[in-house]
Amino acid sequence: MPIVTRNLQWWFKVSIHTCLILAGQTAATLLGRFYYDQGGNRKWLQTLTFSAGFPILYIPLLLTKNSTSLPSSCSLTLVKIAVIYTAIGLMTTADSLMYSYGLLYLSVSTYSLVSATQLAFNAVFSYFINSERFTHLTFNSIVVLTFSAAIIAFQPDSDDPSETPRGKYMLGFILTLAASATYSLILSLMELTFDKVIKSRELSAVLNMQIYTAVASTAAAIAGLFASGEWRDLKGDMEGFKKGRLSYVMILVWTAICWQVTNVGLVGLIFEVSSLFSNVISSLGIPIAPVFAVILFHDKMNGIKVISLLMALWGFVSYFYQHYLDYKLEKTAKTEVISESTQVTRV
Repeated sequence: MPIVTRNLQWWFKVSIHTCLILAGQTAATLLGRFYYDQGGNRKWLQTLTFSAGFPILYIPLLLTKNSTSLPSSCSLTLVKIAVIYTAIGLMTTADSLMYSYGLLYLSVSTYSLVSATQLAFNAVFSYFINSERFTHLTFNSIVVLTFSAAIIAFQPDSDDPSETPRGKYMLGFILTLAASATYSLILSLMELTFDKVIKSRELSAVLNMQIYTAVASTAAAIAGLFASGEWRDLKGDMEGFKKGRLSYVMILVWTAICWQVTNVGLVGLIFEVSSLFSNVISSLGIPIAPVFAVILFHDKMNGIKVISLLMALWGFVSYFYQHYLDYKLEKTAKTEVISESTQVTRV
């Protein structure tokens, strides 16, 4: 009975984290595109929204009774964790900035489809960093997702509602691709940190990682905002926003909140399962954003995008099926172990 209860609790947690990712990621992407469509043009400000919503995470952290316990050599471990959180935070800032440029120069549908390559990148990083198995289904997904992004790169850019020049379109494509690779590397490093450094199975570990990496990322984004001189144009950016000042502020606030919701789900799945599975669920949201983009922003879903979408879904199904096979194999192994121990007990 305890084993069944634990499994049900695990599936419940995984379901909650999955819903957080799908809802938060879709809403944040659409709000980010809406910011640019309505006249916003501050890339560092958009970068800031990826991490600036971290204070809301203190609410569930304070409600969490357990505190994250550190292993032996506490002072050394604390320094190591601080360095890791800072490094991941700085990587997140660079990643967010590249995504901000990608969202500026690409339509939502194109941006989402190129972002699907993060699954292929994560498979490679998980193999080398997290010792994940590389199967024929995994390899199939990498190949399919690579071709899915490749055909998007060479499509005519005339379907982009912003009439983006070809040069900026390719820059947006390259930066989004690079951001997907960086994002996948960050997830693998987070999983490695949980396994090798934190060594904790508490909810507070998930929240602490997200909060402190977000603090480092927010500090770097603010520094970038001032160093680039964008802060001087914030007032003009707000006044030129088509929907008004209040909408300008609310869009930025809700974008920040939605990204934090997404990140909690991502880190939660890394904690409960793996970085690879976390990326699989993130890729599940690929078809959602383009559908809403067609409705809200009148993005055009031409034949090339439809083919790319179908290939991305094919890659996702391959990954998901591999996880299903791994789950069945693990379940069978556990059943055999329980059966053998029961027989030994009877003897």
